[in-house]
Amino acid sequence: MALSGIARLATVSQFSGIPQGLGRVVITHSTYVDGLIPWLKSLAKDRRIQTVTPAVINRVRGRSQTLQLRVSTPIRGGFKLMARKGSTVQEVFVVTELEQSQLQKVVDELRP
Repeated sequence: MALSGIARLATVSQFSGIPQGLGRVVITHSTYVDGLIPWLKSLAKDRRIQTVTPAVINRVRGRSQTLQLRVSTPIRGGFKLMARKGSTVQEVFVVTELEQSQLQKVVDELRP
């Protein structure tokens, strides 16, 4: 079964069309920090993560040679992450049951 629209589920049961408990990456922008989406898709495969939503992109003064993803601020139901590469930073919102340190550990383990 194919899904359309802005939200793409990580996986859907071929029999019922119901999500199989995996998270989803919400694709709403046309621009992302280079290399971010594959990292977020692997993050969404963790059963304790419900939704991953990339958000606003901004420019920053410092430079990061490699893509970095850091857990930043608690939000209702999860955390805001900051993705940095070069002089670009992008907010990423994650809805999860994980604690901040647990989420950072998962993020680090899934680094591409």
